[in-house]
Amino acid sequence: MRLALLFGSLTLAFLLVVWTTQTPKPRPADAPAVAFSAGRAMIDIQQIARAPHPVGSPEHARVRAYLNDRLTQLGLQVSEQAGPLSPASVKRLERAGGDPGAADNQAVNLIGVLPGKDREQPAVMLMAHYDTVVGSPGAADDSAGVSAILEAVRAIQARGPAERDLVVLLTDAEELGLDGARVFFGGHPLRDRIGAVVNLEARGGGGRAAMFETGREAGPTVQLFRRAAAKADGGTTATSIAAFMYERMPNGTDFTVPKDRGIGGLNLAFIGRPDQYHAANATPANLDQGAVQHLGSQALEAADALLRAPSLPGRDENLVYADIFGRWMIAHKQATGWVLLALAAALGGFAAWRARRGAGLTAKQVGLGALDGLWFLTGGVILLQATRLLAGPMSSRAASPDVYYTLLRRLPWMEAGAVLAIVALALLLLTGARRTRPRVTGGALAVLTAVALIVGGFSTVLLGLGVVAVGLSLWPGQERPQDERSAWGGWLGLIALVFVFGCALQGAAPEAALLFVWPVLLTATTAALAAMIDPSLTRPLGLLPSAVTTVLGGAWLAGIGHFVFLGVGMDLPGALALVALLVLLFARPLGPETRTARLMLFAAAACLIAGVGLNVSAQLLAPAPAVAEALP
Repeated sequence: MRLALLFGSLTLAFLLVVWTTQTPKPRPADAPAVAFSAGRAMIDIQQIARAPHPVGSPEHARVRAYLNDRLTQLGLQVSEQAGPLSPASVKRLERAGGDPGAADNQAVNLIGVLPGKDREQPAVMLMAHYDTVVGSPGAADDSAGVSAILEAVRAIQARGPAERDLVVLLTDAEELGLDGARVFFGGHPLRDRIGAVVNLEARGGGGRAAMFETGREAGPTVQLFRRAAAKADGGTTATSIAAFMYERMPNGTDFTVPKDRGIGGLNLAFIGRPDQYHAANATPANLDQGAVQHLGSQALEAADALLRAPSLPGRDENLVYADIFGRWMIAHKQATGWVLLALAAALGGFAAWRARRGAGLTAKQVGLGALDGLWFLTGGVILLQATRLLAGPMSSRAASPDVYYTLLRRLPWMEAGAVLAIVALALLLLTGARRTRPRVTGGALAVLTAVALIVGGFSTVLLGLGVVAVGLSLWPGQERPQDERSAWGGWLGLIALVFVFGCALQGAAPEAALLFVWPVLLTATTAALAAMIDPSLTRPLGLLPSAVTTVLGGAWLAGIGHFVFLGVGMDLPGALALVALLVLLFARPLGPETRTARLMLFAAAACLIAGVGLNVSAQLLAPAPAVAEALP
């Protein structure tokens, strides 16, 4: 019964995450005038992304003239602004085979203004860049963003006059070094009137569009976006984790420039279909129109809400927020995390009390359960880093552009391989292999650690994790995890481990702590309910709450994990181990009975072989593509 519940709940979770990560259906060109239509936006995309148009190329001049005409047709007051390319940008373009001299070493921005009712109020800006890298038509990056802005402006006008001015900024030379944005915010007369910016970007050719960055102290802006995004087709994908992490990464978009000037706003992008990033196949025909619909619909609703608000959102404490299956967005104050952790502790304590009375739970069992979780996390990072190397070397974009773009094509195979590999490790934990086969698991993790360090490069952190994983495998005096006490101990021990992680992160980075706080609260609630139904945790009815939570919580976490892997999976695949640990938090009580342990071991071996095979096959299935020269 446990085995059926385990695989049944995981299968349902997988189907749910597939459904919730789909893009919305694109609206046709005859959609209502007040709505965003990907069908209408595609008309502009087909014209803009007809061919590569890097700075200085004849096609670049054609696209600029086309966009000038489109902004004029929409009734905006249109002007151009030229400014110098940075020396670094000139060198990048020359290395890529472009001709900066043909553009007089200048970036040319297009600015359009749609007057509002009160022109004294701060204006709202919609921003995207219209240049591409050499060799790529850039249907997504960033023709989709530019065309989405044109369609959003049309829809805003159809909804009637707004309270304040709308400024459209189509920047130039973003691909070279954000030069167009720096030129505008460095000296344009309108720069000091901008009160909020909505920037549109893409890295790939499809997938759901995420709101991944805000201005600083953006609590009120997030609340406005939460209400606006509820009206968007497909809802939104957004977490404060992404905003927190992106703030600390070296990456940058045009939004970086106004953000550094203290201007608030939102940054939206889709990053699916990564093989199209800066590639020759980034054509309108290959573009996911559902991604355009999702990106543009969110941009429209966010900009419209800002334009019609009595006053623009001020600055206040950043909130903790996340979408739930892309349909709802929950947000709360940072300090609320401590309240949720306290509630989790109370519920977990109640479950432990019931389990002690009903199943004879001991503190040792809980401690061993916590060690199981720590072994899974450290061993998972080692396993994922080692198997990832089979798909190609670890390489940053700046260090090796050719490898970077090749690995982007292999990313879907890497993700599938990583999921199968971490499932294999989870099955080993659930069968008690860490305790019953210490030499086998310890030796295997030692070999994997050596492979990761030798092939992937030495890392003190990776070495430390490997030592911990091997040490936990060889931990003496462990018990076989086959009775109901250890079922409770494994579950509550894992809850305690994640609770400690949650407290630590709540103190250090509350915006990111929701990744621990929300799952541990959900699991503690589930454990308390299960303890009330069946303190022995042996009957199917007592296991049902865990199965339901595995479906819902597992799908939610898998959706986050998918977005994380698209972002950092090439160089930090071990991040998926953390997400897997949290999924395991829900499914831990569904570990199999003794009679099915051997079957689970065979399943673990099959998953590991398949995961390794997918990473190896990636090199054959996705060879080095013909892509544009990389421009940092």
